[in-house]
Amino acid sequence: MAVKAEYLWVDGTQPTAKLRSKTKILAPGEKPGIWGFDGSSTNQAPGDKSDCVLQPVFVCPDPIRGGDNILVLCEVELIDGTPHPTNTRAPLRAVAEKYADQEAIFGIEQEYTFFKDGRPLGFPVGGGYPAPQGGYYCGVGADEVFGREIVEEHMDAVLAAGLHLSGINAEVMPGQWEFQIGPVGAPLVADELWVARWLLYRIAEKHGVSATLDPKPVKGDWNGAGAHTNFSTKAMREGYDAIIAGAEALGKKRQEHVDGYGAGIDQRLTGLHETAPWTEYSYGVSDRGASVRIPWQVAKDGKGYIEDRRPNANVDPYVVTRLLIDTICSELA
Repeated sequence: MAVKAEYLWVDGTQPTAKLRSKTKILAPGEKPGIWGFDGSSTNQAPGDKSDCVLQPVFVCPDPIRGGDNILVLCEVELIDGTPHPTNTRAPLRAVAEKYADQEAIFGIEQEYTFFKDGRPLGFPVGGGYPAPQGGYYCGVGADEVFGREIVEEHMDAVLAAGLHLSGINAEVMPGQWEFQIGPVGAPLVADELWVARWLLYRIAEKHGVSATLDPKPVKGDWNGAGAHTNFSTKAMREGYDAIIAGAEALGKKRQEHVDGYGAGIDQRLTGLHETAPWTEYSYGVSDRGASVRIPWQVAKDGKGYIEDRRPNANVDPYVVTRLLIDTICSELA
């Protein structure tokens, strides 16, 4: 039987890149090799020099098609084999290799919102608003939870693909959910997040629903959607001084991180709805209104990890992981 290999890649759309994919048929046992695509249709090349190259970097089972079929995540390269300017994985690889001895690991909390017919799933048909947020978070019941059948199917698919899924939960707004990838190192955690996102879009598509990573899907008194990123190094997992040093280091490069944490960050990081203002930097124990939270258990144990609460849901995981490694590991080196 032939093998269907779904090639996935990140395109050049600005300000927020999109996932693209297409299918290649392989012979049984054939290793997925490089492939090409029309970069002029993905904001990655002009029409007169449109060829771009797909270089496989991560392969896993395809839980949607099943059998021996696979998903093939790729880096985008130029025809000379060098990284494409839109390839954010390549600079992450370099930074991760530079600081490999510090054994950095991540857990990324991906929030997202289901939309159907132009409104968040669970919002009244015909307009208006549901009851205020509060009861929806980790809720249960048809009046509080919307889209669970899609979420359950996605969870099963991510597990079947062999990804490092550590949990799911309903979020603060109707139709808003979260899944977590990690703990695992980079670039693997970012590879798996991109694949998990693709599976989410693909499964929601089957249900006639779209899943958006918009950081502020509904204006007004509603929580935004983030990708809180948990981070630690070997030193942080062994002592509290490194925890504080890491948190302090992030404050020294506040603007650089905010600039790389996703388009529309000013709409979400307002100082309300469990966020710190994007123009300021703070950290604190058990403080969800701070830029960076130190979990209470970490303070109690004197070791562990920190949670950067600033990244948007639409953040490029290759960028956020590179920034965290570069900023904190250079400080702890």
